[in-house]
Amino acid sequence: MLKILHTADWHLGQTFHDFERQKEHLHFLSAIRRIIAERDIDALLVAGDVFDSPNPPAEAQEMYYRFLYEVTSENPDLQIIIIAGNHDSSARLEAPAALLRLLNVHVRGVVKRTADGEIDYQHLIIPIRQGAAITAWCLAVPYLRYGDYPPAENLSKSVEKLFTDAYSHIPDKSLPVIAMAHLYAGGATISQKDKSERIIIGGEEGIRSEAFPEQLSYIALGHLHRAQHLPHRENAYYSGAPLPMSFAERTNKQSVIVVELAENKANIEKIELSPLIPLQSIFADSIKELIERLHQLPEGDKHEAPYLELIVRIAEPEPSLHNTVENILKTKRVQLARLTCFTQKDTTKYDTDEPVEADLHKLNPIDLAVDIFNRRGYDMSETMYSLLTKIIKDETNS
Repeated sequence: MLKILHTADWHLGQTFHDFERQKEHLHFLSAIRRIIAERDIDALLVAGDVFDSPNPPAEAQEMYYRFLYEVTSENPDLQIIIIAGNHDSSARLEAPAALLRLLNVHVRGVVKRTADGEIDYQHLIIPIRQGAAITAWCLAVPYLRYGDYPPAENLSKSVEKLFTDAYSHIPDKSLPVIAMAHLYAGGATISQKDKSERIIIGGEEGIRSEAFPEQLSYIALGHLHRAQHLPHRENAYYSGAPLPMSFAERTNKQSVIVVELAENKANIEKIELSPLIPLQSIFADSIKELIERLHQLPEGDKHEAPYLELIVRIAEPEPSLHNTVENILKTKRVQLARLTCFTQKDTTKYDTDEPVEADLHKLNPIDLAVDIFNRRGYDMSETMYSLLTKIIKDETNS
């Protein structure tokens, strides 16, 4: 029996409303190490978005490489397969691939081409071994950008052709075949505010589940942060993100998936995780109601206290509100992440999934630029990223 642990969308290096999340990610990675040891896992699959940006901070990269070294040292027979997501720099992720293979870590960041310009399908096929024996095959397909996929009448057909052609190159189809992909599959549920989840090639609609060959034993997906399986494909799963990436995801259940493969049949088990720091939101129809509810919050220190989002309806601008809120919260066991006010005149209840008024001053222009590049199917180069960062920093300090 082959035991696989499927996870995705780590987003190492993410800053949550100015809060660093290193401790939260270390907490998750410790849970992964524990599950691998306790369940005697043979292969760890990471289905994209290892990092939160193409140019992650040094601390995030150190955390990533330290985890790979420690988990493979603790579990010498463990094999790890990682693909790039839309937040990752494909080239950066795959650059140390030759070195990582010494740890039995296989990284696929780009779709390579042969000398005659054809897709190098052999590069996407990775044998999964138990000891010296190959017991399964993995089609490790990274996030597809413009030009990565073969021509066809539409996007879904192009992806279907890519997976079909890749499957045709499997040397021994009597063994289980697993596919990895980082994309938005049609019919899956997305978080309303998480626009990054909507990004796929060329901004097109979701990929049909029929794009994946029926012969696949399991399909390990990344990109959507809510754990779920695809409609009509009981063996195709999004593992979900290990941490909520925004307050829109505060009700998501974080998890990883353990897959046991025997005779081409998959036994699938979802293991729920407990994030180190929970998210909490308070919605109030008036400043008076907001203040009353803040006074009801528990007292305590800020260590690992919930991140707090406050959303309040106001009749007119209240310049002193933020200062009032901070004074009340000084002794409360919460960490204020965001305070949003809105002034709707009608009686419609505030839509908690789609704020009426965005905090535009809190948007990171670098993230917006990267988002635009991704939507058009390109990676932002490190040179461009560095130049934009310098320009924005100089402009801010001027």
